[in-house]
Amino acid sequence: MEYRSNLGVTLSWRKSSASSSADDCVEVAASGRSVLVRDSHDRSAGVLALAPGQWHALVNAIQNGNLDGR
Repeated sequence: MEYRSNLGVTLSWRKSSASSSADDCVEVAASGRSVLVRDSHDRSAGVLALAPGQWHALVNAIQNGNLDGR
């Protein structure tokens, strides 16, 4: 995982439909082989670039409740 500032590139950012119009979640976008993650509330804070394996590990940890209460 690496930290990157905003790339200045037009990306297709998506967030969960369950978040409706709320801005307190994360958004994701694909960029080459990386999955980019940013805070939807503070988009200027930069992005995290995750390799495919890191993205899958994060999604699995969330789905399994391994990050609850942290």
